[in-house]
Amino acid sequence: MRSLRTANILALLLPAGLLAGAWGSQLIGGLYPCEMCHWQRWPHYAAVALAALGLVMPGARRPLVVLAALAIAASGVIGVLHAGVEYHWWNGFTACTSTVDMGGLDAAARLKAILAAPLVRCDQAQWTFAGVSLAGFNAILSLGGALVILAMLRNAR
Repeated sequence: MRSLRTANILALLLPAGLLAGAWGSQLIGGLYPCEMCHWQRWPHYAAVALAALGLVMPGARRPLVVLAALAIAASGVIGVLHAGVEYHWWNGFTACTSTVDMGGLDAAARLKAILAAPLVRCDQAQWTFAGVSLAGFNAILSLGGALVILAMLRNAR
């Protein structure tokens, strides 16, 4: 059942790599995530946890990898929705978000921080390559990866 283990490893590495890219673009590249960007991350966190459990619980590997693949696909669907909002194919589901940390600030300092904070809009792509935004890349890689993982599981029978 080598294919099952390979699917498990892919179900771990794909979302981990996408999360590393998202965090890297945020912490190193200075791209602040909008609310829909955060929505795309949550299923990947779940997929990493499920796939990691699959590696340490071989008896439950198949259902855990299936759940991880479905979580990866869910992130891809959110990526499609987000990319559609960025390309103005449809309206978004959320208001703009901010990155202001309000901890320990008085009212005047809070107002100053809010006015100085970058406003992150879900309907404007902060970065694109060949016309594809980060949400679009997440959609392509997540949906494609989930299909590959599920195909590997099917062949592992």
